[in-house]
Amino acid sequence: MLPSRTVFFISDGTGITAETFGNAIMAQFELKARHVRLPFIDSADKAHQAVRQINHTAVLEGKKPIVFTTLVNMEVLGVIKAGCQGMLLDMFGTFVRPLETELGLTSNHRIGRFSDVSKSKEYNDRIEAINFSLSHDDGQSNRDLESADVILVGVSRSGKTPTSLYLAMQYGLKAANYPLIPEDFERRQLPPALVPHRQKIFGLTILPDRLSEIRNERRPNSRYASIENCRAEVSNAEAMMRRAGIRWLSTTTKSIEEIATTILQEIMPDRLTY
Repeated sequence: MLPSRTVFFISDGTGITAETFGNAIMAQFELKARHVRLPFIDSADKAHQAVRQINHTAVLEGKKPIVFTTLVNMEVLGVIKAGCQGMLLDMFGTFVRPLETELGLTSNHRIGRFSDVSKSKEYNDRIEAINFSLSHDDGQSNRDLESADVILVGVSRSGKTPTSLYLAMQYGLKAANYPLIPEDFERRQLPPALVPHRQKIFGLTILPDRLSEIRNERRPNSRYASIENCRAEVSNAEAMMRRAGIRWLSTTTKSIEEIATTILQEIMPDRLTY
């Protein structure tokens, strides 16, 4: 299926904000789009280049490209507005300027989330959280677990690692994760290192059929990936979490964002308030 429309995301920073916001809007439509991010458009010359690329796409496709921008520089934005043959959605113009009027304040017109990384405690906390999550991935380390904000447990390939990293990168949470393995099931107990931190533990599970599919991509035709083994592991893991009184959810049909939000609601609801 060929893309039916091209969507551009233009910013004088990384473009992540424009892309995230734009994707949330485009997800409301049953449309296969080609995405093009144009970051660091911070001069008139770069803006003219972007306009040429957008207009060339309009000619080739015979349709107006959709253009999301979070441009702060008014000169650069003026070039885009004057020459762009796409449908332009200026997110700062749509939201920031009406807010300036309502609040009686002028926005700081900051480019990107962190205008000065070296002075940003939030940014440094995120880096520290990412390093923590990487060093405590898949039960690699028991050290400093008292500093963890959350500890994820579940069978191998149930979504622990991507969720841990998402929590670290998006929310600055120190997230450790531990796999539940046959030795744990034989003992019918959580890994001993985790017991003192039970209140921080959150469990992830998954339907055995889906788990088998994921594991077969990594180790095809292995016992590890067999449906029988997956059923046994999932059943044992869920029974263990019930015995331990651990909160848990199934990741089978949920996105990383949904999983992380559920964990925050259960473990640290204050992190959903800024």
